[in-house]
Amino acid sequence: MAIKPVRYDGTTFRIAYDIFNPEGERDLVFLHGWGSDKALMRQAFSKAFPSWRHIYIDLPGFGKSENDRVLTTSDYAGIVDAFLKAIGAKKDAAVGHSFGGKVATLLAPDRLVLLSSAGIVLPKPWDVRFKIALFKLLKPFGGARVRRLFVSQDAAGMPQNMYETFKNVVDEDFSARFAAYRRPALLLWGKEDTATPPKTGETIASLMPDARLHLMEGDHYFFLKHPDETIAKMEAFLETV
Repeated sequence: MAIKPVRYDGTTFRIAYDIFNPEGERDLVFLHGWGSDKALMRQAFSKAFPSWRHIYIDLPGFGKSENDRVLTTSDYAGIVDAFLKAIGAKKDAAVGHSFGGKVATLLAPDRLVLLSSAGIVLPKPWDVRFKIALFKLLKPFGGARVRRLFVSQDAAGMPQNMYETFKNVVDEDFSARFAAYRRPALLLWGKEDTATPPKTGETIASLMPDARLHLMEGDHYFFLKHPDETIAKMEAFLETV
């Protein structure tokens, strides 16, 4: 693992990263989902794509990349872009899982792989809407104590700045951002995914002018449970001229 300080919007971010296949001719950037880190992506893909230079990044606030600011998805993309420039990397291709899919889309790489990406807002179930309404009603009386009772698993245990960041990114409608991406895209989705259901993948595929969608066996982490099939589809896409 290495650390690279990068400057973005008046703040220095120390980005933790790993590089595999350093002699690779093209650059392949891997971006993890919310609450995860680069180790998850490295576990899935480090032994694949031998002709590519792999760049695995801990997004600020996760893994070994620290963060004490409140950020937006656009900030994350700006920080990653500054990091790639700092290490002399190109945006030949990017792979993003879940939240990382939104960041990868904003990078506008030559080729984009989305793994169960976030970014499409679906109607919330009745019980979730009730919980949100109750939280808003009780929040003035309990502050942080009430937050601990109602916070989602994705936000549990976060420092305040990361909780505010989570609120910034959790319900973003990225429809226009996906539609603006006009280069080749591969969308892989777990058929049993409940975090970002297959319907969201179908919506993104309909928005992107040059996208192909494949539904895979498995849940939100289908690529860990079925790596061979996932890698085969990615290789076919990445190696197409």
